[in-house]
Amino acid sequence: MLNKWSIMKNNAVSIGYQAPAVQRAFQLLKLVAQSPAEQSLSGLARNLGWSKSTTHGLIQSLLSVGALEQSPLGKKIVLGPAVVELAFQSWNYFQVGDKARPTLEALRDQIGETVFLGVLGRSRGIIVATAESKKTLKISAPAGSSISLLAGALGKVYLASQSADQAVEFIQAKALPRYTEKTITDKSKYIEEIDLVRQNGYAVDDEEYLPGVRAVAVGVGNHRGLPLALWVVGFAGAMEKDVLPDIIRHIQQAARHLQKIMDCKGEQ
Repeated sequence: MLNKWSIMKNNAVSIGYQAPAVQRAFQLLKLVAQSPAEQSLSGLARNLGWSKSTTHGLIQSLLSVGALEQSPLGKKIVLGPAVVELAFQSWNYFQVGDKARPTLEALRDQIGETVFLGVLGRSRGIIVATAESKKTLKISAPAGSSISLLAGALGKVYLASQSADQAVEFIQAKALPRYTEKTITDKSKYIEEIDLVRQNGYAVDDEEYLPGVRAVAVGVGNHRGLPLALWVVGFAGAMEKDVLPDIIRHIQQAARHLQKIMDCKGEQ
C-alpha cells in the first residue's frame, strides 16, 4: 500500500494536479475584486459562464469563511473581512509599511499629531501603518488594530467613495451606534454629512467617536481592489477648528503623494 501510494502521489505531481473547486473559488474572488461595482449572483454566473446553482453553492461556501460578504440588503456580493485581513498582512510587512512610513512621518512632523494609514472594509478599518505624535500626551494604536467602520471619520470617507445610492442603501440598513453625545445617529443627517464629505474631499470627526478627540480623514484611492484612508487624530484642545484648514491641506497633499508612490487607483 505504501509503495502504491507513493506511485500515485508522484503521478499526481508529475501531471500537475489541479483542484477545480479551488480554481473556481479564485476565479470568483478575482472577478469580485476587479469589478467596479458590487456583483449579483446572476451577474457573477453570467460573467463566469457557470450555472446559477454552481455559483450559488460556491458563494455560500465563501460567505461562510468570510472571504465574501453580502451587501446590507443581501442582494450584492463584495469581498469579505477574511480577504481584507489576508491582504493587510501582506501589505503591512512587505509593501505599505515601508512605502508609506516616510510620508506618514513627514505629515506627523508638519502637524504634530498621530497619523494613521488603513484599509477599509464594509464593517471595519484596519490600521496598516502609523506615525505616532512626539508629544507626551498623544493618541496611539499599533498596526494591525481595527476600528469600527462607522466610528468617526473613516466611515464617512468610505461611504463618500461609494455612489450616492450605495451610500444611502448602506446607511438605511445599519443602526448608527452612539459613541459620544456628538455622534451623528440621525440617518438623514448622516447622509447629508456624507454628501458634504463627497463635495469637500475630506471628513472631520468632531469628538464623535471619543470625547475630547478630533480627527481628519481622506481617501487614498484603491490598492489591489481595497480602499485606503489616511487620517490624523489628536486631542481637541490641540486640533482647534482654526488650525483644521492647515491640517486638511497637509493631509490632502500627503494623500496625493501616497497615491503616486503606491500606484493607487481612484480619486480621493
